[in-house]
Amino acid sequence: MTEELLWTGRELADVWKVEVDEALACSGISIDSRTIEDGDLFFALSGPNSDGHDYVAMALEKGAAAAVVSRLVDGVDTVRQIVVPDVYEALVTLGKSARARVDIPIVAVTGSVGKTGTKEALRLALGRDKKTHASILSYNNDIGVPLSLARMPRDAAYGVFELGMNHKGELAELVKLVRPHVAIVTTVELAHGEFFDSVEDIADAKAEIFTCMEDGGVAIINHDNAHFKRLNQRAEEAGVKRIVSFGSAPEADVHILRQVMHDTCSCVVADLASKVMVYKIGMLGHHWIMNSLAVLAAVDAVGGDLGLAGLALAEMTPLKGRGRRHRIFFRDGSEASFLLIDESYNANPASMRAALAGQSQVRLAPRGRRIAVLGDMAELGDETEELHAGLAENLKEAEIDRVYLVGENMKHLAENMDESIYYAHFLKLDDLEPALLGDLQDKDVVMVKGSNSSGMSRLVDRMLEMAAPNIKKAVSA
Repeated sequence: MTEELLWTGRELADVWKVEVDEALACSGISIDSRTIEDGDLFFALSGPNSDGHDYVAMALEKGAAAAVVSRLVDGVDTVRQIVVPDVYEALVTLGKSARARVDIPIVAVTGSVGKTGTKEALRLALGRDKKTHASILSYNNDIGVPLSLARMPRDAAYGVFELGMNHKGELAELVKLVRPHVAIVTTVELAHGEFFDSVEDIADAKAEIFTCMEDGGVAIINHDNAHFKRLNQRAEEAGVKRIVSFGSAPEADVHILRQVMHDTCSCVVADLASKVMVYKIGMLGHHWIMNSLAVLAAVDAVGGDLGLAGLALAEMTPLKGRGRRHRIFFRDGSEASFLLIDESYNANPASMRAALAGQSQVRLAPRGRRIAVLGDMAELGDETEELHAGLAENLKEAEIDRVYLVGENMKHLAENMDESIYYAHFLKLDDLEPALLGDLQDKDVVMVKGSNSSGMSRLVDRMLEMAAPNIKKAVSA
């Protein structure tokens, strides 16, 4: 066995108590035949719209070492098919086994906003010190978490996992798989409100992350959040050994002493439980500074190197759909361009406010305009109308010049817009697109955001295609 192998055939046989050819071994785990890499173990998961068994042959042809199936697929080498009673349960069991075979610090991250960004920052911060395994993208649900665990190398020194939920009880099950030593709650806001009676209920659901901590563990909680005391109480009730708060106020264990925003980064002086630290974040915005406090508190809690963590934070770059910036030139050989801020990956009231605040911190060139392009926010329940309308004040505070709105729910914002701001509302993205693209001018700063169901990422893709023909892609700003 070499270090590159993730699982051997013998290990898989021991985990599942089924027959597996001992010659088999895998270097990765996949549930998507489209992204198979050589040596992957393909799990033929079945869902309401597809059956993974239909893609087993394709996965093996593309280089998968073997496939985990609940029935043999005709015409495919039976030796490369591992038959289990239930493919999903096999994935969960493998995730549990991956967790059990390592004795390393594990950090779990949840929250209404900032989960993925904080997880990525932790991956960088801890990875500067030692080998760190982390969930990819937003793999934070009942499939993504066991998948991320199953992919954890046996020689990892740290593990970082993102946990999400939209119903009560979901986090309680996920945290049983992860069993973290450190748990972060970035913030609690109204997200997935359609499935909860109140924000307090959301806070309680987020607090489920504290219910299966290793050795009592460390809870890291946002002191600035309105539900801090509730989360703190839930952590105590769950038997958490140590609670660390982070925030803007001096009362927080980890807090901001000074912050300065620049065009593409944020500079911070922070107090980490009486240790003063000066560092830079390669991201712009107060919400990123708050995330960084949680990251540094977690690094300190697991005994990581704070100096290396600070250096890593300076190297952060925005993820696609989460603040990535593109400078798009209109014509070859011309300096005329606009700045596109891609915030298109999902939205709730808190993340909308954060995105608008971030846009407001971008310094405008002479004659430049701030343009916000906003799509519906989903899953807000009975407060849908009020929460969309409430963004009017945030747009005014952010000094937005022009607003393009799309979707049925955004009509509530349109009806409450300040008369000093130009706005246009459309029910369909296809109608908004030509109006927006025809309005763009040199030096504009354009931010695009909406829930995934609003399709705002398609608009971003269309805007990226506007780059001059001989410029292969927009230049990341």
